[in-house]
Amino acid sequence: MNSTIILALALVLVLEGLGPMLYPKAWRRMISSLAQLPDNILRRFGGGLVVAGVVIYYMLRKTIG
Repeated sequence: MNSTIILALALVLVLEGLGPMLYPKAWRRMISSLAQLPDNILRRFGGGLVVAGVVIYYMLRKTIG
């Protein structure tokens, strides 16, 4: 695997772990409320995250090299 992808995965794991580590009760409530949302809302939310990630990746890739 490309080292950039591994570095990005590591950063995602760190950021994802901060919520349950620092605020476990609030994180649990957030996950519970997300589980109650309809599928189409979750798909839109997930799609928005994917698009945002691709845009950020493209911007950084263009800026760095």
